[in-house]
Amino acid sequence: MLDDIEIRSLGVIDRARLPLGPGFTAITGETGAGKTMVVTALGLLLGGRATSDAVRADAEKANVEGHAVIDPEGPIAAIVGEAGGELEHFTDGGAERAEVVLARQVAANGRSRAWLGGRAVPASQLAQAGEYLVAVHGQSEQLRLTREEAQRTALDRFGGDDLADALDRVGRLHDELRDRERELAELRASAGERDAERASLAELVDTVDALAPRPGEDRELLGRIERLSNREQLRADIGGAHELLSGEHPAGSLRDRAREVRSAIERALRSDSTLESVAEAAGDLEYTIDDLAAQLGGYLADLDTEGVGELDALNDRLAALEDLKRRHDGDLDDLLERSDAAGKRLLDLTGADTRIPQLAEAVTQLGADLEEAATRLSNLRSAAAAELADLATVELHALAMPNARLDVVVTPGERIRRTGRDQVQFQLTPHPGAKPSPLATGASGGELSRVMLALEVVLAAASPVPTLVFDEVDAGVGGAAALEIGARLQRLAASSQVIVVTHLAQVAAFADHHVRIEKATDGQVTTSSIRELDGAGRVEELTRLLSGLTESESGRAHAEELLRRGAREVG
Repeated sequence: MLDDIEIRSLGVIDRARLPLGPGFTAITGETGAGKTMVVTALGLLLGGRATSDAVRADAEKANVEGHAVIDPEGPIAAIVGEAGGELEHFTDGGAERAEVVLARQVAANGRSRAWLGGRAVPASQLAQAGEYLVAVHGQSEQLRLTREEAQRTALDRFGGDDLADALDRVGRLHDELRDRERELAELRASAGERDAERASLAELVDTVDALAPRPGEDRELLGRIERLSNREQLRADIGGAHELLSGEHPAGSLRDRAREVRSAIERALRSDSTLESVAEAAGDLEYTIDDLAAQLGGYLADLDTEGVGELDALNDRLAALEDLKRRHDGDLDDLLERSDAAGKRLLDLTGADTRIPQLAEAVTQLGADLEEAATRLSNLRSAAAAELADLATVELHALAMPNARLDVVVTPGERIRRTGRDQVQFQLTPHPGAKPSPLATGASGGELSRVMLALEVVLAAASPVPTLVFDEVDAGVGGAAALEIGARLQRLAASSQVIVVTHLAQVAAFADHHVRIEKATDGQVTTSSIRELDGAGRVEELTRLLSGLTESESGRAHAEELLRRGAREVG
């Protein structure tokens, strides 16, 4: 329940506090006084769209702050907790309650800020909390009620959890079926492309597998062929080096000379011990020459025996590898990587072909499931439609339409959408003998107001929101019908907080609380304020609403009679 709303620099309102309380609160005022600003303020608190033109002309920003009493264990408290906001807990008649502060600021440049429980939040989080706190209904909602989508939504709200679950299942199955159908169509459309890709990939994999090359094999082959092709020159060069190290040479071999060097140093070492490291180095030189001579000897021995008949085979292998590289336009290592990737892609392509019959089967099953779910949804809607029509008709009888009937017609179509296959139409029969007509074409403004109020009463019982706001829903209504609307709003206020912006004395007379929006001007700037009315103030305001003259004696008598009637209804 909303406890109060503080408004600063919003439209024509400079600074005002709107006191609210349990029961029925009527808001009245002269045209242009700023009654709509109250609804605008509520919209901002509920996360509605913020525009700079709502800011008072002489102000930099507008602020709205509301205090609401909530269930400390309810959904609003949970949303506040998730946002990191705070609640003020208290006890009311033995019941644990909590107060939460909602706030919104709109700057003249259009920027908006929002707070929930003292914590800055996105406006969407205010809207999330507002869904559990307030339902606002105005003339724009009446116009929306004439559209098929809004009528279907209202019926689905009334249908409760079972219908909501059925609607959710239809939506999920519809989306899944569309996804599977799209995937199946794409796979079937690309079958030819997959065949061509498969042939190209298979040719690469087959030729690479047939040769079974190793990474870098072509480079190894070139090196091997180079060695075998230059074997005689290698033999001459390495043989000459081996002869210098250890063979017969006119000047003697390096091995012999190294031995002479070591012997000479060892003789000198007997006379000078400091030559010990030099003697070790001379010994290492001799061993190194012997080791190098042995390695060259082994190389020459291998050179004499290897490669017999091998060169032609190596050239053939290299030619095959070069042909592979040319045909597939890449170096050998790249082709090996591409062949590996191609093998994996072939598995994917094979899997795609296998998936086509699987998808076709899934599409068939999903279609059957969707058909069944849509049928169940239609049955639930039809049952809910009959109940909603009966209950709304009873409410219309209480709203000075004693012979009217509201029918909720559910017509299943062939095509199933996310919302099912049904078309929903509200039809009004205003009196016996009249033909049922769609609300969009057959209901007057006053009749539409009463239909909307009747539906709201019924829907509020099915899905209660603690606070209901009606913005001039009595437009186009007067006389006895207005009295019945006032009485019905009063009865509705027994279970919900009801806030009504009205221009009818017949409606305001039934309120538990009455506030007036008053405007004043200095010739340059118009400013509005909010005043809570007492008994005398209410008589004066109702007189103005009835006759336009606060001093009219007949109007005053009529106003007092209306207030007495409203009090009797309460009693």
